[in-house]
Amino acid sequence: MSREVNRFADCVAVVTGAGSGIGKAAAERLANEGAKVILVGRTKSKLEQAAREINDTKKIPAAEIFPADVTDEEDLAELTQYIEEQYGDFHILINNAGGSSNGKLLEMDAAEWDQIQSVNLKSVFLSAKVLGGFMAKGAARTRGDDNRAIVNVASLSGHQAGAHIPHYSAAKAGVINLTKSLALEFAQYGIRVNSVSPGFIETPLTEQGLQNDKFVKAIERNTALQRVGKAEEIANIIAFVASGEASYMTGSDVLVDGGWLIK
Repeated sequence: MSREVNRFADCVAVVTGAGSGIGKAAAERLANEGAKVILVGRTKSKLEQAAREINDTKKIPAAEIFPADVTDEEDLAELTQYIEEQYGDFHILINNAGGSSNGKLLEMDAAEWDQIQSVNLKSVFLSAKVLGGFMAKGAARTRGDDNRAIVNVASLSGHQAGAHIPHYSAAKAGVINLTKSLALEFAQYGIRVNSVSPGFIETPLTEQGLQNDKFVKAIERNTALQRVGKAEEIANIIAFVASGEASYMTGSDVLVDGGWLIK
């Protein structure tokens, strides 16, 4: 989708979990508005496909890839070194990497719990520490005269516990509260930190569930807008929160659930 606005001109952005779904849509939106985007994820083939789709619409490539595991501090340190060598600085961090599995708490082993906490919550902590720390150094050099933002992708499940996803719900609630703590710590550098909480969205994470007609009809019945959302609709919100238009907004969570919680 072409955009007349160019809110991210001269910005370098990092998007984690960018190979598909919301991460891919957010990367595309930022690139369409002028950003140079680094797509980060564990699966190189998905990143390559996403970057190709973004760059095919442009005369000058806007997307590149950096395969990395965002639960691994060494991988993040290597990514930071790459950014420093290639660009010297960066301005926008979208922490979108995540995942879930279904299971009852009483039947869940500790390894599964730890894995979901790691990919959803520890990843945000490490990315904020390593990448955010590097961004803070850049902010010190520019004295806060440019737009810098961290956007963490949380979930409706962080507000209302979902059935058979106690580990995911707990992790996403943690992301929302961690966001507030990060906002306090990064404010001194002029870096805003906010979270976005999507409701039921068409992504690879929800693909299997959305093949169940009863599940889809239940979502439609219990959502004020009576439909499942699209990844591009969440990307729109992420782009706004990351942009200078949200310059007085930090420590907030934006719930984008189609009206699920008001039903």
